[in-house]
Amino acid sequence: MKKQNVAYLLAILTVGLWSTVASAFKIALKYLNFYELLFFSSFFSLLLLLIILIIQGKLNLILVSTSREILLSAGLGFLNPFFYYLILFKSYSILPAQEAITLNYTWPIMLVLLSIPILKQKISFMSIISIFISFIGAVIIATKGSFANLAFSNLAADLLPVASAVIWALFWIFNITDKRDKIVKLFLNFLFGFIFMLIFSIFYKIDVAGIIRHNWEGVLGSAYVGFFEMGITFVIWLKALQLSETTAKISNFIYITPFLSLLVVNLIIGEKILVATLIGLIFIISGIILQKYADSRIIKIKGKR
Repeated sequence: MKKQNVAYLLAILTVGLWSTVASAFKIALKYLNFYELLFFSSFFSLLLLLIILIIQGKLNLILVSTSREILLSAGLGFLNPFFYYLILFKSYSILPAQEAITLNYTWPIMLVLLSIPILKQKISFMSIISIFISFIGAVIIATKGSFANLAFSNLAADLLPVASAVIWALFWIFNITDKRDKIVKLFLNFLFGFIFMLIFSIFYKIDVAGIIRHNWEGVLGSAYVGFFEMGITFVIWLKALQLSETTAKISNFIYITPFLSLLVVNLIIGEKILVATLIGLIFIISGIILQKYADSRIIKIKGKR
């Protein structure tokens, strides 16, 4: 089989797995609270990444990390997985899955906005239009279609997945400067993230033994989240990017994820998907695609010069 075809298959597998995790969040949160879910899922993802490092023979790369790289991993680990998933899981614990999914998906727009002050990047008129389009989509979802009256049903709760999108964007901006092996970086991020979670668990008195004995359903759910949201899917996606002739050939698969997630939520959780959610999501995705087109035009113009 050609490398490109394998890349397509791996990309489809990744998107398929990512599409199930929102439902997995909601199921696991029936048995665990949001910080218990983070504790167990981050542990399972850390364990899986350690096994992958050993299999790939990259464990020695951790030992040669400089003090600056360790500090960077600690900072990034605080952002993701600790802070990002703490807020994201909290949002899933109080919001319908469809709202959390779609509002969290504003992260590409947050990435553009935050790149202006942090990376000193200029923004084009088309980028401004794309951000406005995605913003309209977010408002439609948050108001459940009561856009004309701006009647927010639960503004404070809806700000949580938006905040998680900001944290995710910050994580990727600061991650740009780190040129280490991607799996090594991810493992160290999760190692420090789990350390922060251990400190957090002391104050919130997480009864690990009790949960394992009496809430095994939640532990299984967190294992699924740890493996398929935080762990193996990232590795599969990196492999797909590596095998693909160009990034563009598989990157568009990402846009399918939120729509498939809504379908799975409807089938598995039984959550009725609102028309306003679909309309809002279409606005958000349209804004992201327009932004991507604007970026590609800038690159072409620079190339001609």
